[in-house]
Amino acid sequence: MALLDASEIVVRFGGLQALDSASLTVEAGCVTGLIGPNGAGKTTLFNVVTGLQRPTSGRITLDGRDITDAKPHKRARLGLARTFQRLEVFGSLSARENVLVAAETRRRWSDDGEAPAALTQRLLERVGIEAVAEETVDSLPTGTARLVEVARALATKPQVLLLDEPSSGLDEDETDALGALLVELAADGLGILLVEHDMPFVMHTCVHIDVLDFGAVIARGTPTEIQGDASVQAAYLGSGAEARS
Repeated sequence: MALLDASEIVVRFGGLQALDSASLTVEAGCVTGLIGPNGAGKTTLFNVVTGLQRPTSGRITLDGRDITDAKPHKRARLGLARTFQRLEVFGSLSARENVLVAAETRRRWSDDGEAPAALTQRLLERVGIEAVAEETVDSLPTGTARLVEVARALATKPQVLLLDEPSSGLDEDETDALGALLVELAADGLGILLVEHDMPFVMHTCVHIDVLDFGAVIARGTPTEIQGDASVQAAYLGSGAEARS
């Protein structure tokens, strides 16, 4: 059974159909990519999964539990965490304080014995931002601030982590390090769903990829299968996809 299952999701905004019976699954221990052209519906699907957008129809389950009607905070407590395409951090707080806020919040609903301060320190080290832990986030480069957001999401100890354009603003070395981190996190049993436009990053990090176009999933498979899919090349990747990967 999939850890996260979004089934036949439809979203309509008046006469506009943003999602057209879109389905995807995220397995524990797997990095799954969600790609497609701008406006394909990727962020809308993220918002449905996390409860920020109510679907017109369809069903969302997390670890076998129907969460279709659950509020966002309830989904977070059940094990969903996400980052945003538009950076969402507490700019006037330090990197450490940003992560600590999430760690302290988690303790309100689940005390597993790990002190919030210790969890925060461990995550700062794991995402590679310990050196800037005491700096205010609004003074950090955008790429580094995105890593703060990732660490903050991990502080809730989710079952499924949804990342919306996490490599945006990262340089090549930072992107490689993030990819390695995501693979390590998945190896520990975390399910990861990744929306990203950096195709080399997607192809080298993800085990499974779903492709959205005009709100519908037009292909799914391994990176090799997606790169070789003629419909995906026509809609999104282009004929140079294999060379770029």
